[in-house]
Amino acid sequence: MKRFTKALAASALLSLTISVATAAETIKVGVLHSLSGTMAISETTLKDTVLMLIEEQNKKGGVLGKKLEPVVVDPASNWPLFAEKMRGLLTKDKVDVTFGCWTSVSRKSVLPVVEELNGLLFYPVQYEGEESSKNVFYTGAAPNQQAIPAVDYLMNEMGVKKWVLAGTDYVYPRTTNKILESYLKAKGVPASNIMINYTPFGHSDWQSIVSDIKKFGSTGAKTAVVSTINGDANVPFYKELGNQGISSSDIPVVAFSVGEEELSGLDTKPLVGHLAAWNYFQSAESKANDEFIKSWKTYIKDDKRVTNDPMEATYIGFKMWVKAVEKAGTTNVDKVSDAMIGITVPNLTGGTAKMLKNHHLTKPVLIGEIQEDGQFETVWETDGEIAGDAWSDFLPGSKDLISDWTKPMNCGSYNTVTKKCVGAK
Repeated sequence: MKRFTKALAASALLSLTISVATAAETIKVGVLHSLSGTMAISETTLKDTVLMLIEEQNKKGGVLGKKLEPVVVDPASNWPLFAEKMRGLLTKDKVDVTFGCWTSVSRKSVLPVVEELNGLLFYPVQYEGEESSKNVFYTGAAPNQQAIPAVDYLMNEMGVKKWVLAGTDYVYPRTTNKILESYLKAKGVPASNIMINYTPFGHSDWQSIVSDIKKFGSTGAKTAVVSTINGDANVPFYKELGNQGISSSDIPVVAFSVGEEELSGLDTKPLVGHLAAWNYFQSAESKANDEFIKSWKTYIKDDKRVTNDPMEATYIGFKMWVKAVEKAGTTNVDKVSDAMIGITVPNLTGGTAKMLKNHHLTKPVLIGEIQEDGQFETVWETDGEIAGDAWSDFLPGSKDLISDWTKPMNCGSYNTVTKKCVGAK
């Protein structure tokens, strides 16, 4: 009986050892994107992008000799649920890195969990800035890489005098518009020439708002809409523009959250000539982009599926993470984070993305014009890449702040006047 008990215990121990060893043979990658709810229209594609990149990397032998194992969860466009799902990824699933979030409210929900548990998050969407975390790498655009250049283009190239700042009612549009309002006033635009409007997620009745925009722009001065409307609310917004006969020559719209994926669900004929500001368009001409598009269509098995800017940001972040892990020789978050600084990878527009000390990238800025086929024709672009700025130069509380996550500073919000770190290290 004793021999039997000992044998049983040894068997259980062996089984446990094998189980632990098996678990250690893979590197777990969290995928935290809404697959349902109002943001699914945008985020589902990013989930598929991460899965494609993981599949491609595994065909190359994985990372550090181990296969990558995706762990996909659905926070369902529910902002508090993002935090809960993130905690599960880190404590239950033991992921080594997470690619996820779209809206800033989801990122803000996740941030304290990632910092508390020392996780690693790659955030792939343009955002409002005013943040720099040691646990987050921001591979989307900061305001100086999208919003400010877009306003400059409208002002200098199109002679816009009156401004409609229209956004979804959450942190990204409100903070971005706060920056833009301050910037416009600094440029001499009177408050009476700035109209600001916010609507809830999923807003569908745009008739009266578009009518107000039309009235605001009927005074003779050139008027434009700067849109931070997010998610599926864009569909009825653009439809209503068409219904009320507002063309790009009348009141051009420049969007920060409408890309090829969102346009694929719209009748684009009434929208031809309206604009979007991004750092990548599917129409970009480069060998790397041709290969990416081919890989995407092959993976998704649908020639009609398009690529877009957040997909490129996901691609860049993933490639950088792989290089950093290989450089560090480990998936340890602290060591990978240190290795990330200075990493470069080719972007998909023919240039190079570099990870900066503030955990932001260098990026080109592109202004694209909507075409009938739902693609964008680039009408303006920067001469080379622009360094992402974590803190805006146009807000009083931010203009003196810089972020540098290297030693000896190791601070996300260092005040250059007081010479002190005013945030968490």
